[in-house]
Amino acid sequence: MAPRAGLRSLLLWICTIFTILIHGAHSFYLPGVAPQDFINGAELMVKVNKLTSIKTQLPYSYYTLPFCTPSKIVDSAENLGEVLRGDRIENSPYVFNMGEAKMCNVLCRKTLDSKTAKAFKEKIDDEYRVNMILDNLPLVVPIQRLDQESPPVYQLGYHVGLKGQYSGSKEEKYFIHNHLSFIVKYHKDSQSNSARIVGFEVKPFSVKHTYEGKWSDEKPRLTSCDPHTRHTVLNSNSPQEVEDKAEIIFTYDVEFKDSDVKWASRWDAYLLMTDDQIHWFSIVNSLMIVLFLSGMVAMIMLRTLYRDISKYNELETQEEAQEETGWKLVHGDVFRPPFNSDLLCVYVGTGVQFFGMILVTMMFAILGFLSPSNRGGLMTAMLLLWVFMGIFAGYASTRLYKMFKGSEWKKIALRTAVMFPGVVSAIFFVLNALIWGQKSSGAVPFGTMFALIFLWFGISVPLVFVGSYIGFKKPAIEDPVKTNKIPRQIPEQAWYMNPAFSILIGGILPFGAVFIELFFILTSIWLNQFYYIFGFLFLVFAILMVTCAEITIVLCYFQLCSEDYLWWWRSYLTSGSSAVYLFLYATFYFFTKLEITKLVSGALYFGYMLIASYAFFVLTGTIGFYACLWFTRLIYSSVKID
Repeated sequence: MAPRAGLRSLLLWICTIFTILIHGAHSFYLPGVAPQDFINGAELMVKVNKLTSIKTQLPYSYYTLPFCTPSKIVDSAENLGEVLRGDRIENSPYVFNMGEAKMCNVLCRKTLDSKTAKAFKEKIDDEYRVNMILDNLPLVVPIQRLDQESPPVYQLGYHVGLKGQYSGSKEEKYFIHNHLSFIVKYHKDSQSNSARIVGFEVKPFSVKHTYEGKWSDEKPRLTSCDPHTRHTVLNSNSPQEVEDKAEIIFTYDVEFKDSDVKWASRWDAYLLMTDDQIHWFSIVNSLMIVLFLSGMVAMIMLRTLYRDISKYNELETQEEAQEETGWKLVHGDVFRPPFNSDLLCVYVGTGVQFFGMILVTMMFAILGFLSPSNRGGLMTAMLLLWVFMGIFAGYASTRLYKMFKGSEWKKIALRTAVMFPGVVSAIFFVLNALIWGQKSSGAVPFGTMFALIFLWFGISVPLVFVGSYIGFKKPAIEDPVKTNKIPRQIPEQAWYMNPAFSILIGGILPFGAVFIELFFILTSIWLNQFYYIFGFLFLVFAILMVTCAEITIVLCYFQLCSEDYLWWWRSYLTSGSSAVYLFLYATFYFFTKLEITKLVSGALYFGYMLIASYAFFVLTGTIGFYACLWFTRLIYSSVKID
């Protein structure tokens, strides 16, 4: 009874830690999901977020540039995912009041020196955008399409500035967007006098403001933008240059517009950023092709296997049995433990951990828990689920290890708990050092690093050991046929059955099932767009599983028919090789779709894509392995073997 009580108390402790982490990190709390009502004149909190660039992929805190600051800068509490994404949400000097339009509000006046001018120029060169938040809605710049009747495309955040030339001059100058015309869209409640915010837009302008006499911080009065004379900013004909000793006056307008869009639908405009007809057509087309191929493969396999099993079971005489050919001939070697079986067990366990994490994450996403309104929620959920799926990783690796007649389960448990996260952590630490060297807000702080290490060694590792203990205590999986003491010699194979060739061929179909969706995933990550079609993603994931399983089974069947019984590792590598194509596609995407020029940014891209490809290898390899294991056990238990 004592061990059971100890296990029960351990599980209780884990559940307690899980609850604390959820409430502490807000992983399943959806900020801004509950609607907030504002009455006329109510103060609206405008917050600033990071500066982002698709050219450098390095986020920076808003106040790294000498923008206007409030009397006291207050950081908002970010969850684990937001910190890892580089989000730094802080208060701003912008003051809005519900329903009260403002014109030519002066924020502050700044005089640049050579250092601050250089900082602005660098950010303008790298096309950095300023991100803001109002009532949990990100700030967007509406861009009208060529077709005037179509709704506008929304660009997240506005550019810090732009480069241009004066007419008649060839010298390129830097101009800053120092005047912002905000539009706050609201939906009024017909029953009460309150309203809900449903849109937050901006039009940025570069304006060289002028004023008469001496500057007054208390009551500034501009001649270039004056609400008293109804003289407002409509264009950037006299732009504000960025240069040493330049005087920049930051101003803004606020306009409130009534909208028919209801609060529940306010994210629709943000999510429909691009024409998605091509997306839907491509996805459906891909799924139809993969389903057709899967159906063909399944039909061929079932007919061929049924004929084989019937033929083998009809062999009655010894002479006929001695003339056997094909997969039945290697029955005495097919379940012989493979070379380096310990490593295979570790990889299979890690793949099970990944599978569980992705499956549960997708379910949460489909149910709406991980919507874009919950910034950082997706990454937080994936990290926590990875940690708690460690129990299944330990169980799966040790069950396979015991099937291979292994006895040192603690060694396998430790390797399962440490190997994959160790490789990823090593790459992550190098990349984080590069980001830290660039003084980017994307660098993970020490406190968050400590939290990640605690999640790994404090929760994940113990859970892997718990799963391994449970798995090792279960009876070993019995092989359907006995294994000979002396290994059979493998005959010379045809060129197309060469391991390297068949493994690389096997990865093409699984990659083909996901590469169209992969384009949209990469675009959302590296081009700063929202990804939200989790229903289709789940369908693609299901098709990926079926494809991995079927292509591995087919190639495993051909391998056994040619009397090659070394199928264990090859079954894992066959579907796992799709990760090679994923990385090659990521390289193609880098050179054709991205404009990254900096060495550090390129290292970040390839470093993170290497981690993603490694994870994809572990996931698809495990699916193929289990499919092949089920298939071989099924066929060898279906024939009569003396």
